[in-house]
Formats: sequence, structure tokens, C-alpha cells
Amino acid sequence: MRIDILGDDCAKCRRLHDNVHQAVEERGLAVEITRTNDPELLARYAVRSLPGLVIDGVLESSGKFLSVAEITRLLESRTR
Repeated sequence: MRIDILGDDCAKCRRLHDNVHQAVEERGLAVEITRTNDPELLARYAVRSLPGLVIDGVLESSGKFLSVAEITRLLESRTR
């Protein structure tokens, strides 16, 4: 599984990054996590506001901060 966090170094982006790491650790998943502000990726996923959360190439969230519980639900739906 691969998770891309689309965003810069803003507070919401950092918190999302931390929550993704926590959710992955709690689930014990082997996941590649990246954080990028690459304009090409932002355009490819049509992200208009940050942060964006991409799981296995699918934009799951854009422009809002997700809690650990929300991220865990997304991860669980992918690992069933």
C-alpha cells in the first residue's frame, strides 16, 4: 500500500502526516508514506486545497484534516 500526502509544511498538512503515521502504526501495516507538494501531482488529482490524501492512487480527501479514526476507516476499507 502507498499513501501520498499532498501538501506543504502547513499545520494541517503536518497534522495529517502525523495522523497517517499513527493510524498505520496502530494497524501494523506495511505502507510507503510520502509527503509532497509537487505541482504535477496536485494537478493530476485536481487538488484545489491542501492537504490531500491519496491511497493507492485514489484521492480520498482534499482540503480537510482527517482524524486518526477517519484514516483508520479508510485503511480498513482497503485491507479487507
